[in-house]
Parts: sequence; C-alpha cells; structure tokens
Amino acid sequence: MEELKMRKIGIIGLGHVGATIAYTLVTKGIADELVIIDTNDDKTTAEEYDLRDTLARLDTFTKIIPQDYDSLSNADVVITAFGNIDSIKMDGDRFGELNFNTAAVEEVAANLKTSGFNGVLINISNPCDVVTTLLQQQTGLSKAQVFGTGTFLDTARMQRAVGQALHEDPKNVSGYVLGEHGESQYTAWSTVEVKGHPITKLAEEKGLDLTSFDQQARRGGWLVFSGKHYTCYAIATCAIKLAQAVLSDARLACPTSVYLEEYGHYIGYPAVVGRKGIIEVNSISLPIEEKAQLDNSAKIIKEKLNK
Repeated sequence: MEELKMRKIGIIGLGHVGATIAYTLVTKGIADELVIIDTNDDKTTAEEYDLRDTLARLDTFTKIIPQDYDSLSNADVVITAFGNIDSIKMDGDRFGELNFNTAAVEEVAANLKTSGFNGVLINISNPCDVVTTLLQQQTGLSKAQVFGTGTFLDTARMQRAVGQALHEDPKNVSGYVLGEHGESQYTAWSTVEVKGHPITKLAEEKGLDLTSFDQQARRGGWLVFSGKHYTCYAIATCAIKLAQAVLSDARLACPTSVYLEEYGHYIGYPAVVGRKGIIEVNSISLPIEEKAQLDNSAKIIKEKLNK
C-alpha cells in the first residue's frame, strides 16, 4: 500500500506574522507536519508548546518540529517571515528592515542549502521584492520555486477599499496592485472590475475617487501598524492561501512578487501558482501610463538591490 504523502510546511521567523501563520496552519489542519524555526530558542519553545496545547481540542493532528533545518529536506513549502519590526519607522518605508534582513538572508539561505530543501519558498520578509530576489540568488533554487507575497496583500487592501466604498464583498472586486510591495506600488485601474463592470466606468457614474482607493491600498498597512505596531492577520492569510495553492496544485492566478526577466529581479505582477511554484508569469497588456509606473517601481527596487 502506497504511503500517504504528508503535507509538510516550514516557517522561518516566529514574530507576529510567523506565529499567526503557524497557529492558522495547525488549527485549520492544513499541515500534517510543521517545522518552526527562529533565532530565539525561548520564543520557538513557547510557540511550540502553545501550539501543542491546542492539539487535544482540534479535529486534526499536526506534528510540530522545532529548530530543525535538516527536517526541511522534504518540506513542500517553506515560508520566510524573519525580520526586525523595531527597525521599521512610522515613515512608511519598508526598507527600514533592509540591513537586518540582508544579513538574515545569508544565514537562512545557507541553512536551507545545507538542509537539501528543494520545495517552494514563499517569502514575506521586507522589503519583499529585494529579499525574495536575494533568497532566490543565495539558495540557488529556481526562479519558479521562489516567490514572495508581494502585492497579493496590497491587492487585497485595494479590494477592501473599493468594496467598502461600494458596500460590496471585496471578493466581488477583481484586478491588480502592481510593482513594489512598498511606496512605489500602484493600482492598475485598467485591470479592476466590480462584478465584471470596469471600475473606471463606475467611478464616472458614481463619482468615485480612485486616487483615494489607491492611497488606501498603499497606506493600509500603516493604518494597522500605527494602532498595534505590527500587522499579521491579512499577510498571514495571503501567505497561507499561496501555500495552499502549492499544496493542492491549484493554478491560482494572482499577483505575487515574481521574477520578471525584463527587470532582472522580483516585483509584484500577475502569476499562476501551483505545485512547483510559479507555473507562469501571466503577462498582461497595460496602458502606457501604467506600464511607466511599473518601470519606475522596478527601477526603485533595482536601486535598493544594487546597494
């Protein structure tokens, strides 16, 4: 009888985001085995036993493996969520974590290589596009195997802003926020529809302020950050949805931080996610002004990479 394939996920970095992902994966029964790793042993032990103490009350069981890079050798997915939240200032710049996370990438990438990990790597750590690029380069994993949450979260924030204004479920809003997961991101309004109706047409009819919605998508994280000094639920949900797309070979079409040959690095752009990671870059036709915004955003990411 063929052995049942276990769904194995690793999380590297157990701050607010990593811990929220771990809790969700365990309580929803998404992972059969969960590897949790952090530079702080006490934090890892605390999260391990807080999770273990849920198991007697859950309908599913998850094997929890702490601080063991070697056990990632056969993991399906690794989610990187390392960072230093204290280095982010209230000026809206996710590049505050760049120096800390550049050093973290070296350590994490080296450990992943040693472990023999050959699954799909989903990065959350900021600045997302730069860190994802560095992780791909330093792990030696293929560009298909490595991608970031990128503007998947920002797109959700745009959907929330538009849906809220129109009293619609945000799932009824489709379209993309593109570019850097950061200040140079932008909503590609040419792609946005509400229940199949172009947002540009609705904006004319209802007098909607699209600039305000775009700003809400860009600043949504800082609205949350200013109240609780971190964000966790929305980004954790995005990462888990992407991980599930890998586990189930869903061929999920969505914006992620994906490698674009044109720019030579990762950037928020439509892609298709499945069992092996990025199945394809979903090239879309953009109006001249929206393509120029993408070029500008790519230039900013490139400048940070060159530093």
